[in-house]
Amino acid sequence: MGVSGSGKSTIADRLAIRIGWRFEDGDSFHPPSNVAKMHSGQPLTDEDRWPWLRAIAAEIDRTCGTRERAVIACSALKRTYRDILVHGRDDIRIIFLDGTQELIATRLAARKDHFMPPGLLASQFKTLEPPTPDERPITVAIDRSVDTIIEDIVTQLKLDRP
Repeated sequence: MGVSGSGKSTIADRLAIRIGWRFEDGDSFHPPSNVAKMHSGQPLTDEDRWPWLRAIAAEIDRTCGTRERAVIACSALKRTYRDILVHGRDDIRIIFLDGTQELIATRLAARKDHFMPPGLLASQFKTLEPPTPDERPITVAIDRSVDTIIEDIVTQLKLDRP
């Protein structure tokens, strides 16, 4: 989880490859109306987000129900959003990609062909509620290499241990 430009898709994809799990980009669960709204520079409202979050939560339940394993990239900026996604499960972990607004703005300025325009970054930081200890988050700083971030996550998840 994290704001747009924090590296969610990149890190989640590389993490999934590293640990042999399936990768899903939460953006693919947005209804077309949300994508159009973001593309036009309008921030989403909570009412826009509920169906999107419920679709991701349903995919999490489906995945867990079939004993598959997946890494899903999703902004999940508010606690209420994460509560919908996790909904009391103890087999789900939140990984928070933490970075400064300045660093992420630089990254967004370099991105091409993404539906989330850089102008919405301030609204994302305004919305962001970093996870609290009771959510058992794994927080990683994004000012390091992708490989270093991945290894930090794997270590914190204790996935390399028998």
